Amino acid sequence: MSKKIMLTGATGFIGERLTRRLLQQGMEVRALCRNPKKARMLLPPEVSIVEGDLDAPAALQKAMDGCEEVYHLAAYAKVWDKDPQAFYRVNVEGAERVLQTALACGVRRVVFTSTAGVLGPSPDGKAVDESQKPVVLSTEYERTKAEAERIAQHYLDKGLEIVIVNPTRVFGPGQLNDSNAVTKLIALYSKGKFRFYPGSGHQSGNYVYVEDVVQGHLLAMEKGRIGERYILGGHNVSYREFFDKVAEVLGKRYRMFPLPLSLMMGIARFEQWKADTWGRPPLITPPFVRKYHYDWRVSIEKARRELGYEVTPLETAIAETLRWLQAAV
Repeated sequence: MSKKIMLTGATGFIGERLTRRLLQQGMEVRALCRNPKKARMLLPPEVSIVEGDLDAPAALQKAMDGCEEVYHLAAYAKVWDKDPQAFYRVNVEGAERVLQTALACGVRRVVFTSTAGVLGPSPDGKAVDESQKPVVLSTEYERTKAEAERIAQHYLDKGLEIVIVNPTRVFGPGQLNDSNAVTKLIALYSKGKFRFYPGSGHQSGNYVYVEDVVQGHLLAMEKGRIGERYILGGHNVSYREFFDKVAEVLGKRYRMFPLPLSLMMGIARFEQWKADTWGRPPLITPPFVRKYHYDWRVSIEKARRELGYEVTPLETAIAETLRWLQAAV
């Protein structure tokens, strides 16, 4: 049965693929886009594009008018910005405008895309789940997404159906932008251009295939319990294990070198100084280096149990990504 569905962030890494999946299901899709020309190049012609940003209430209302469901994926996820308030304006104030408009327009349900980063690192290497208590967060991106989750609670209390999803480190075919950094590293490794581990390389994280995250969004809209959050993760592996698997699938192994975190921190501080002095985006910042001191393991059992969420085997996901990268060259 066709529905009218609105997305923010439809031109992003996850949003573009979610848009295409919704069209395949016969849905009528409307997208709020800052740059309609760019959107027309990225999105299928069937998508109805409304020009506007998260700070434009009239555009949001026009985009949501008559829609039953909204996916809010738009976010500011960069490493740094010369204006620190940019993160707050997009991730907090923008999210509140989306929820405010959805309530006013009578939208049935909103799936809000947050990040697993708001849960913090895993203590003693144990996987964290959705019940993790608030922790001190490292980056402006994580802090502002956590604040947006708290604001969502106010709109739940007003009667708006909201389900939150928390993706981990997403990779796979799609735009090679800041949200798809893992795929960029896979591409560099396949050419012999990425040759180091952060620290010892034994710190673990969670890596998830983009198509699984897209499916998780659809399941959250269909089956998610109101007011709940669901981690959309994949496989808990270390940097060494991940790139060992890339080498195995690639059929070519490059020697990797550990990069001491003290050296990384020195580089990050220099990059931060350059950014603050000349306004040039840094390659990395101290808050991101601090994250490498910890494991970031998660449990996806709640999403499996309540949504029927399943994940692609890591080897298969990497193989699909490498095939796409080779075809895209």
